[in-house]
Amino acid sequence: MSHYGADHHFYLYKVTQTKLAEGPKGWGITPFEGNMYISRKYLLTDGFKINYFPGFFIYKFFYLWVDLVLTDGSKIKNLGWMYFLANPLFPFIWFRVGIPANHPEIEINEIVN
Repeated sequence: MSHYGADHHFYLYKVTQTKLAEGPKGWGITPFEGNMYISRKYLLTDGFKINYFPGFFIYKFFYLWVDLVLTDGSKIKNLGWMYFLANPLFPFIWFRVGIPANHPEIEINEIVN
């Protein structure tokens, strides 16, 4: 894992070399509490599918789990989540795909401009 810099690339490296997202740190890709919240604009795959399994976090509120469906049809269940009824104090997580930065199948590579 690298330190967070100006731009980030997300790769799924155990199963495939699919690039999941690329974008600037900040409103594009937001690191928060050990997770990365990715704006739709910077997602490079349409494989993230909501599986409608709900969850609740005490101060972030309600979310749905997200699966990643790869081009070969295989699925990685519960890879991320999306807050659909989020705390108004955290606008940077609203309707964004959240991925744990330390997930064993995700590699974060830093490109410094």
